[in-house]
Amino acid sequence: MALDTHPLLAPSVLVLLLWMIVPLALTLWFSLQRYNLLNPMRTGFAGLNNYLYLLEDPGLFNAVWHTVTLVGGVLAATIVIGIACAVILNQPFAGRGIARLLCIAPFFVMPTVSALVWKNLLMHPVNGLFAWISRTLGLPVVDWFTDWPLTSIGIIVAWQWIPFATLILLTSLQSLDHEQVEAARIDGAKPTHIFAHITLPHLYRPITIVVMIETIFLLSVFAEILVTTAGGPGDASTTLPFLIYKTAMLDWDIGGASAGGVFAIILANVVAFFLVRTIAHNLER
Repeated sequence: MALDTHPLLAPSVLVLLLWMIVPLALTLWFSLQRYNLLNPMRTGFAGLNNYLYLLEDPGLFNAVWHTVTLVGGVLAATIVIGIACAVILNQPFAGRGIARLLCIAPFFVMPTVSALVWKNLLMHPVNGLFAWISRTLGLPVVDWFTDWPLTSIGIIVAWQWIPFATLILLTSLQSLDHEQVEAARIDGAKPTHIFAHITLPHLYRPITIVVMIETIFLLSVFAEILVTTAGGPGDASTTLPFLIYKTAMLDWDIGGASAGGVFAIILANVVAFFLVRTIAHNLER
């Protein structure tokens, strides 16, 4: 007689539901309230005013555009470079194990630490490695976080996520049918044709999975922005999560920040819905 495991799973499911529902319910509640830490005496039900103020704020659409640009750019970079790294690391050569370890290592570095390293050791306009290389070659020095703030953050985030894409794609490459590749070589197929017609189609499913997982995490990029540009200059690198942070912690407007949080939740769920449908469709093919 089979044992009914539902009663055993119930406590874990209940804790998980509370873990998700309670913060969401509080966010919804605060988004409908007048709650400003600088004026605690002014309270009460605000209705949809917080949402109206949020939608009338021109910084919202700039933040959404910066978020989409950052996510799209990082995804493109991680997929292209991840495929290249996976193909290279899948070839036999001396020291391949060490190369694989070094390639995957950046994924385990904390975002704050990596942002500090890039800011002070690599991209600093005076003491950074890139500035030294530019001066050595007689080229103008680039102040990355002033001239190219969003691009600079994208480079840092991409550096962190390329190892993840490489790991997933390399694992998939190891399951590729080598007899099919050898048969194509015997028939005279060039390496570019083998990559385009055999390797790349084989990577299509893991690529979609990488895109879904990375998108979910990239929509919440925050630490790299706080450590490097603080959303500036102006709002040139302010994304939706950082806009919510500024509303709550700099403007002390908890109600407005909660409304922004609800907006971010809706946006993330819309993106996740289409990604899940796309991946489900690809898995059925």
